[in-house]
Amino acid sequence: MGGADAGARLDRTLAAALPELSRSRLQTLIAQGAVTRHAKTGEDGATIRDPNHRVKPDDTYCVCLPPPVPAEPEPQAMPLAVVYEDSDLIVIDKPAGLVVHPAAGNPDRTLVNALLAHCTDLAGLGGVIRPGIVHRLDKDTSGLLVAAKTDRAMRGLAKQFAAHKVERIYQAVVWGIPLKVQGVIEGNIGRSPFDRKRMAVLRKAGKPACTRYVVMEKFSAPGGATAPNRAAAPNKPFAALIECTLETGRTHQIRVHLAHIGHPLIGDKTYGRARIAAKARTPEEETAASLAQNFPRQALHAGVLGFVHPVRKEPMRFESPWPEDLAALASALRAIGGAA
Repeated sequence: MGGADAGARLDRTLAAALPELSRSRLQTLIAQGAVTRHAKTGEDGATIRDPNHRVKPDDTYCVCLPPPVPAEPEPQAMPLAVVYEDSDLIVIDKPAGLVVHPAAGNPDRTLVNALLAHCTDLAGLGGVIRPGIVHRLDKDTSGLLVAAKTDRAMRGLAKQFAAHKVERIYQAVVWGIPLKVQGVIEGNIGRSPFDRKRMAVLRKAGKPACTRYVVMEKFSAPGGATAPNRAAAPNKPFAALIECTLETGRTHQIRVHLAHIGHPLIGDKTYGRARIAAKARTPEEETAASLAQNFPRQALHAGVLGFVHPVRKEPMRFESPWPEDLAALASALRAIGGAA
């Protein structure tokens, strides 16, 4: 870089030097480690990950562009837990950690790639990037998902989802105990005005959303260690297993609605991390908080999926058992103080 660039932000300097790349694209490349600095004074080839890095005189910066992503997802053979399959549709029990369709940061190794390899006639159905996909689960949510294999099935399933006629029941482990054993959470959901990567309950924008819940089990810890009479101190509820039924299907709906009423999902680092840390008070609660904070994903499982077969017009209902990690979490929480 020339002397005129000295002290300027790296992203701005590169945007001026490389007009074919937008500043936002360059910021992403920098964050991904695709920019290196070569200086006469050493640090040759050092990776720069801060877009606000200040350019120094006579330094050279190299931008390494990643290979282009294929316009269409490629079939990739991957293990699939197939719950049901016929010539029109397929029901999958999706594991946590599997992305449903290609997107920025996840160009392949998705459920769509696996479905394209499993169902050879799926390509092009319902869109190039999301063939056969009529609904989604978050990457770290496990459970049941249905995909279409024919145009007729695609239209029929999409119509049922749009009319909110699909039965979807989720199990979740949350922090705290809702005041009501069962209730309804309503509130429009849209992009957060403070962080575009997060969703939020909005008063004057967003789309209507409704979640019904039932508290299935309460987890408690023994009375506080600092209580004058520990033996007489009552058990203190600190977490709950709840069942949620979706009336609508907004992005992150259950996660956002539960966090909105003060009971975020255990393991949800997007909507619940800060609140978890604030709840630990007694040694038992500290133990529970440590257990929950180390849980590697949001404790959410799509356990029931019911719909009318879009071609045969028969009612279909599927149930998925808890995955091992959620079952182990609930078992550990019970062991701390027993169920309340």
